[in-house]
Amino acid sequence: MSETPSSDISHDQHAVRRQKLADLRAGGFDPFRANFAQTHFSADAIKEHVEGQDNAVTVSVAGRLTVIRDMGKSQFVKILDQQGLIQLYVKKDVIGDDAYLAFKKLDIGDIIGVRGTLFKTKAGEVTVRAESVQLVAKALRPLPEKWHGLTDPEQVYRMRYLDLIVNQDSRRRLLLRSQIVSAIRRFLDDRKFLEVETPVLQSVAGGAAARPFTTQHKALGVDFYLRISLELYLKRLLVGGIDRVYEIGRNFRNEGISRRHNPEFTMLEVYQAYSDHRGMMVLIKDMLMTLCRDVLGTTKIAHAASGQEIDFGGEWREVSYKDLIRAQTKDPEWFNRSKTEHVEAATKLGLKVEAQWQDFEITNEIFSKLIEPTLIQPTFVLNLPKELCPLAKINSADPTTLDVFELCIGGMEVAPAYSEQNDPDIQRAMFEGQAGEEKQSIDQDFLLSLEYGMPPAGGMGVGIDRLCILLTGAESIRDVILFPQLRPGGKTEG
Repeated sequence: MSETPSSDISHDQHAVRRQKLADLRAGGFDPFRANFAQTHFSADAIKEHVEGQDNAVTVSVAGRLTVIRDMGKSQFVKILDQQGLIQLYVKKDVIGDDAYLAFKKLDIGDIIGVRGTLFKTKAGEVTVRAESVQLVAKALRPLPEKWHGLTDPEQVYRMRYLDLIVNQDSRRRLLLRSQIVSAIRRFLDDRKFLEVETPVLQSVAGGAAARPFTTQHKALGVDFYLRISLELYLKRLLVGGIDRVYEIGRNFRNEGISRRHNPEFTMLEVYQAYSDHRGMMVLIKDMLMTLCRDVLGTTKIAHAASGQEIDFGGEWREVSYKDLIRAQTKDPEWFNRSKTEHVEAATKLGLKVEAQWQDFEITNEIFSKLIEPTLIQPTFVLNLPKELCPLAKINSADPTTLDVFELCIGGMEVAPAYSEQNDPDIQRAMFEGQAGEEKQSIDQDFLLSLEYGMPPAGGMGVGIDRLCILLTGAESIRDVILFPQLRPGGKTEG
C-alpha cells in the first residue's frame, strides 16, 4: 500500500494539472460546470453510523481530497469539509472500470462528491463505501508540502485559504472564534438585549481617543471617518428607549500593529439601562463562564505565556487602580507626589517617560507596562483616574476617580466597563476639560441627545479578538483574524 502526497511529482505540477483539465474538457466533461447534492457534513455523517449495522445508512458527502492511499484495485482516501475529515473507500468493482480509471487520475486538492454507505473498518474508523464519485472542482495548483505546510508566518496570513486546508490548529482556532461569537449572541439575546447596527461612516470620530481613517463621501461632498468606537450611537438608542442594546461590529483605528493590535478589529459593546458598572461585572462574569462551559467544555484554560492555568470558575479578584499603583511603586503617598517625583520614580522603574506627558499618563504607563501584564487570573481593576475617560460617572467617594472597571485576564485588558455619564452638563464639561496627548472628539449631536434624558446605565466593551486570543490559546491577534492587515504584495505561492 502506498501513500501519494502532493510532493511526489517532481516536475511542474501546475502544468500537469492543467493538462489533466484540458483532457477532461476534450472528453466532454468540465468539472467547473459540475455540482453535487451533499446530504451530510463529515462529522454528521459519521454520527449516522449504527454500530453493528454496516452499509445500512446512505450518505452523500463532499470535500477536498487530502489523502490518497492506493492499493491497486481499491483506494482509501480522505476528504476535508467544514466539519473535518472523513474516510472514503473507493473500489473498482463497485464504481466500475471507467469511473475508477478517472478517479485514479485525481490529485490531492481536487474537490469531489461521493455517495455511498457507511461501514466501520477493522481499525474502527467509520468510512463511506463509495458507490459513485463526482469531480466538482479541479485544483490546478498543488497544496503546500504535506508534512511542513505553510511555515512562513506572513504566508500563513496572506494565504489564509491554504492555511485553513493544511493547518488543523489554525482551522480549529478560527472555527472556534465563530462559535464564541455565536454563543455571545445567544447569551445576550436570552437576556432580552437587542442587537443593532450603527453607522461605520461617521462625521465625528467619537467614543474613544484614537487616530481615525478618513474618507470622502462624493455625493455629499464631505469627509467622513471610519468609526473608532460603537459607543455614542448605542447610547443614543438608550435615549430613544431601547433599554438593553448591543452591537458586535468592526472598529478602525489608524494606529500601530502588534501582537494585540490590528487596525481593523471587532468589538462587542453592550449597554443596559437601570444598571451600572457593578451590573456589568455580573454580566461579563456570567458571559465568560457560559462561553467556557458551552464552547470550550471547561472553565479552566492554559495560559502558555505565564505557565498558569486560568480558572474562570474560581474567585475573580477586585482591586482598585490606586492600590495597584501604590503596591507597584512601594509608595503609599504616590498620589500626593509631584510630577517631577513621578518622572524620577518611573525612570527608576525602567520606564521611558515623555516630557510632555501629563501626570496621570505617567501613572498609567506604570499600570500598562508593569502591572497589567501580571494580571493573569480574572481581575477587576476598579476606579481608574477620571482623566482616562470622559464618558463615565465620577466616583462619589473619591472624585479623582471614576465608577469604572477594567477586566484584565491573561495579562491584558479584555473588557472595560462604566457607570455611564448621563448628566449632559457634566458630560460636556468632561469632554471640554480633557488633557493629555489622547483626547476624544466632541460629538455635539450626542451631547444634544443627552439633554432629552438618558436613563442611568451600565456599559461595557469586549474586544472579541483579544477574547479569542485568550480562549483559543493563540499567540497573536493575527492568529484569530481570518484576514489580518498586511502590506500589499508579499510572498505567495506560484
